[in-house]
Amino acid sequence: MPSPRTRRRLLSTGLAVALSSALLGPAGPTHASETPAPSVPAAHLNLGAADLPESRTEKTLAPGVTLTTIHRGGTDSSLFWTAEVAIPSDSPDPDAPSSALSSQASAQNVAAKLKAAGLDTRVEQVVSPQLADAGGPLGYRVRAGHFSAQADGAGTVARIKAAGYSSSVIYTGWDGDAGTSSQARGPWNLDVITIDPEQYEGELTASFGPDLEKPETTSQLAAAQNAVAGVNAGFFVFDPAAGAPGDPAGVGVYGGKTLREPVGDRPGLILNGANNRASIQRLTWSGSVSGAGGTLGLEGINRNPGLIRNCGEKGDLPTELPLQDVTCTKASELVAFTPEFGAKTPAGAGLEVTLDSHDAVTSVAESRGTAVPVGGHTIQATGDDVAQLRALAHVGEKLRVDAHVVGQDGRQLTTTKHTSVVNGGPLLVKDGQEDVTVRRDGMVRPNDNNSFYYGWVHKRNPRTFAGTDAQGRTILVTADGRSTNSLGLSLKEEADVATSLGMVQAMNLDGGGSTTAVAGGAVVNTPSGKAERPVGDAVLVLPTRSDSEDSNRD
Repeated sequence: MPSPRTRRRLLSTGLAVALSSALLGPAGPTHASETPAPSVPAAHLNLGAADLPESRTEKTLAPGVTLTTIHRGGTDSSLFWTAEVAIPSDSPDPDAPSSALSSQASAQNVAAKLKAAGLDTRVEQVVSPQLADAGGPLGYRVRAGHFSAQADGAGTVARIKAAGYSSSVIYTGWDGDAGTSSQARGPWNLDVITIDPEQYEGELTASFGPDLEKPETTSQLAAAQNAVAGVNAGFFVFDPAAGAPGDPAGVGVYGGKTLREPVGDRPGLILNGANNRASIQRLTWSGSVSGAGGTLGLEGINRNPGLIRNCGEKGDLPTELPLQDVTCTKASELVAFTPEFGAKTPAGAGLEVTLDSHDAVTSVAESRGTAVPVGGHTIQATGDDVAQLRALAHVGEKLRVDAHVVGQDGRQLTTTKHTSVVNGGPLLVKDGQEDVTVRRDGMVRPNDNNSFYYGWVHKRNPRTFAGTDAQGRTILVTADGRSTNSLGLSLKEEADVATSLGMVQAMNLDGGGSTTAVAGGAVVNTPSGKAERPVGDAVLVLPTRSDSEDSNRD
């Protein structure tokens, strides 16, 4: 007799394409409302010049799980190292920081002063590829010298410093300038993990490790669960000044529990381990604390009160909108904690209420920082929220903490113990079409001369991204970067690669030094920091389960 998973597969044959690829639909991880047009993977990546050599090596990691290693392009003699100058701001504020880009007049002024000091400088306009809501001319950069090796630029950097400016030596292969990408020669190295839900009998999930507040490497997270494969997942707090290092900097749902709230309405990658399908939705959230005396709204869950990494919440300063790699602040907050946060909640001034596993208040402390009871919660209040929480919380009485993710239809996202959601952004592909929403998702910063956009969006970097194809398969991709052996991808190139791999829905995950792919118990890519970086969480492909275990998931 066929297993429950096999019976379900047979029943779903013919419906898989229609049901597997829904993105940005009106319900939870198993609901579908739109069927993107079928997408066929290209014969080669839409990356660089069309005539580039490309090789692909495919390895089966488990039934229904493959690892494809792609090498594209080769040595490009036109690329070189050069010194890029930090240009003083046009702002009248003497403390305004220098930036990579500026106005043409400022760039020419800096270049003239460096030429007077005997340096061979040039001014270049930077034009970025057009994305869904940003792109075009970004500004002007100043560069000096042509070097065959990075170390050869040290003398030029010293001379620029002596002239009163700072600079760094960069590789021109990392530029993502509009009009040049289609002629680029590479090289590029990518690793693609594909999970077919019609064949795969394990479980697609996400893990943050022993606790939220401490990061672990992707390989450590994979080894802890004997994962077949995995990649790093969402953005996380890196700097202790921005919160608890390792804490997700965006939505985090693990084992069906909401453990971190979304940033604005950024997209989340929803993993349904019960049927091993993935989807992407723009998510918000709802949180409250209620008792006999009324209900208070939660501002956050499992994060330091007053520190909101990537912003995107009501009342945040300087902005309520998502803003990548910025830590917003708020003087008065109500934040709940679960045991998954760590050994102890953040210490500091304010009020902290402890609830046992039956929602009963066991203590009301006039300062913050304590252990969260098993199965219970604590609630921290700062600023004006202290008095409100104190009035609501009384030892022996019950308080209910409610926190759940809301789908883009305004309804609570349906989750089970097999549901995971990891954060990221921007969106890359929607319904089979590129839709790179960098402004909406907070990668366009005001008042910095487009320098953050230049480095984060425009330039080639290591990238990790994920999505689904028209057959319902989940595709996890890492692209190495920041080296001469693999240039990395701009966000435009990332979307191009996603569509050429057949993705009909895709989103960016954390990249840079975090980008890591693990398969068969080993790191298979080359992390850009020379050593694997500890991260907040990872998407994992767990081993095969037996029919008896599988039947409990049907």
